[in-house]
Amino acid sequence: MEGANYNQKTDQPMCQELGDEETMIDYVEEAGETGICSVFGDGNPGCTEKEVGYIQKMVALTANDLQPKLDRLVQMQGSSMKPELKKWLLQRKKILKNLIKKASAADEL
Repeated sequence: MEGANYNQKTDQPMCQELGDEETMIDYVEEAGETGICSVFGDGNPGCTEKEVGYIQKMVALTANDLQPKLDRLVQMQGSSMKPELKKWLLQRKKILKNLIKKASAADEL
């Protein structure tokens, strides 16, 4: 796996910008397409209220219902959008991937 380029978000020197814990977490989550939100943990630890609401809405769907939603987000990913919208897109994408993986495993049983 290769490292990802970092695009600065502020006018601060890079060492100060990435010294901010929230900024660093955002960068790691974005570059690694990962997150601290536990989709299946009791109470969804690490998830924002927005993520919890999305999980609750999507958890009842089958893998076949979830896949088109993920496909749509993947298509949108290359589009120009504000940073907060891109972050929300990536959060939903990670949630859907986790839900599809679990739903697919359940279907195999």
